[in-house]
Amino acid sequence: MITMPVSRKQLRFNVAGPCNPDEHYMLPPLDRLPGVIRLVEEGNYFVLHAPRQSGKTTAIQTLVDASNEKGEMRALYFSLEAAQAFTDSAEGMDRLAGNMVTDLLDHPLFGAVVAPFDPQKGNRPPRLKRLLSLLAQTSGRPLAIFFDEVDALADGTLITFLRELRDGYVSRRMIPFPVSVALVGMRNIRDYKARIRPDAQTMGSASPFNIITEALTLSSFSEADIRTLYGQHTAATGQAFTDEAVSTAYALTRGQPWLVNALARECVEKIHERRYAEPVTAGDMETAKETIIRARGTHVDSLMERLKEERVRRVVEPVILGDSVGASRNDDDYRYVLDLGILREDGPNLVPANPMYAEIILRYLTVDQQAAFGRTYPSPFWLLPDGSLDMPKLMAEFQKFWRENSESDRGIYEYKEAFPHLVLMAYLQRVVNGGGRILREMALGSLRLDLCVIFGTFRYAVELKMKRNYREPQSLDQFAAYLDRLGLDEGWMPVFDEDKTRPWSDKLFLREVSYAGKTIHIVGL
Repeated sequence: MITMPVSRKQLRFNVAGPCNPDEHYMLPPLDRLPGVIRLVEEGNYFVLHAPRQSGKTTAIQTLVDASNEKGEMRALYFSLEAAQAFTDSAEGMDRLAGNMVTDLLDHPLFGAVVAPFDPQKGNRPPRLKRLLSLLAQTSGRPLAIFFDEVDALADGTLITFLRELRDGYVSRRMIPFPVSVALVGMRNIRDYKARIRPDAQTMGSASPFNIITEALTLSSFSEADIRTLYGQHTAATGQAFTDEAVSTAYALTRGQPWLVNALARECVEKIHERRYAEPVTAGDMETAKETIIRARGTHVDSLMERLKEERVRRVVEPVILGDSVGASRNDDDYRYVLDLGILREDGPNLVPANPMYAEIILRYLTVDQQAAFGRTYPSPFWLLPDGSLDMPKLMAEFQKFWRENSESDRGIYEYKEAFPHLVLMAYLQRVVNGGGRILREMALGSLRLDLCVIFGTFRYAVELKMKRNYREPQSLDQFAAYLDRLGLDEGWMPVFDEDKTRPWSDKLFLREVSYAGKTIHIVGL
């Protein structure tokens, strides 16, 4: 039986654009930005950076409304996204200022002052510094400006934009200018520095960065936040989320806002089809996770596109391998990947930001190889009569494939160092598709990649190693500890030997070792 919504307009979980309190379940946005109102009221210039679809625009638009409602300041919001196609500073700044003018034409206070610059009538807008000065002069109150999607600006446009902000800032005691400006985007201020200084290009003494007071970021949702958000739906419809469902949502997403909403939406609208009498369970969350990853929506596609960037590959690939080398923690690329929200620091380790991102990263990097395995193995030779996997046969077949194809296929992979790991994961993914799943754990400096293959009611531990990092006593210690954590007594340890001078007859073997009460199958590759 379907329980009808209790209000005329039922709220929903948002997965597209900023949240609207009249349409969406949402948490108070400014609770995630402690101190931001003080920064604005004290007249500071600051950066707000956070990963894609984490609530930046919702928070800033809420801050604009709050500032205007309080009445002591006036606040304006502008998106710079439409200027992203322009690298030439003159064209880019004309488009930027023209869009600002268009946004303000119907504003009750600023419409008249910008009307002479209407680009739709063929008029050219003033320079940014002049436009902001006119707005500050007309405002009648201290003016705050919030520039969203600053990441859209590139090359000369970005340099000129930042220079004009600085020029207006340093002369604002004599010429009217906004008292507070926020630059909102995915990147912290350090990455703006990196982007405008390629090949030793500098901005000299006119650097805009010494006017920035602070760089803020949005926190992810806590498990309690998720419970509160989902509780809004329960209050509105009567449909409960079990405690296990909430815990699973947090475990899968680590509070990434878009993922939290996407899981709930998938459960409520697709799995249960708005049958509000049916509670949402942890199993529903797992099913929703799989659907979201396979559907490759906008958020997932955006993450995949980032993986193609060389500076992202430099940082992500060592994490897949478990190598202790890679970008320095002081490196701009390292900080850039953290700012994008792809990876996070976990104590001394660098790990995927959440388990769903780990799945997305590794499935994306192996999708072509998965298709190839599907063509190569049309029948499930790996199944035993009891529904379990024939692991010895699986590994023997992979050894055969690896010997025949490893060199010819390597060239198609952008992540060439991680090629062995990616191919084996693609192989295992094709095996479990439709009947299981793979849990993956990877971290910079761990010197391995841990997999738990789940197929029906059976679980199989697999720990991938590179021969160059393989020291048998330490490796067996690591794997035995992983098996202990999973509550298993048996596991498989593929070891890839990249030494091209060694014959395949030496590389390919299957050896069984008893260690610390565990049976470990070492698979030479």
